[in-house]
Amino acid sequence: MTEPYAVAGDVYDHPAHSGRGGWTWYTGSAGWAYRVAIEGILGLDRSGTSFSVNPCIPSSWPSFSIEWRVGATRYSIKVENPEGRTRGVECAEMDGRPEDPRAIPLLDDGGTHRVRIVLGTGTAA
Repeated sequence: MTEPYAVAGDVYDHPAHSGRGGWTWYTGSAGWAYRVAIEGILGLDRSGTSFSVNPCIPSSWPSFSIEWRVGATRYSIKVENPEGRTRGVECAEMDGRPEDPRAIPLLDDGGTHRVRIVLGTGTAA
């Protein structure tokens, strides 16, 4: 038994301590859990002056959203999954304009930008 908000470094199997967790405050464990969730599942990836969203999600997720701040700029990202896909980006747009899903511009203008990603048969991202 460990804190529900910490990642256990090991789980004991000794009969006297079976199932107990230990080393819950490993340096980096929270960072790795964050990367798995944000990058691996939700697919948010920053690269220089652009970013992409290429999720790998359960087909039962109809949509999800991310509120992301980079510097003084906010991005309100909505991912739609109308066909019940697990991956594959059909199209992307920012502020109503089409964008290359592999390179959505990162702007440092202090504004709020709305990004829409639609999953589908495409493999654009």
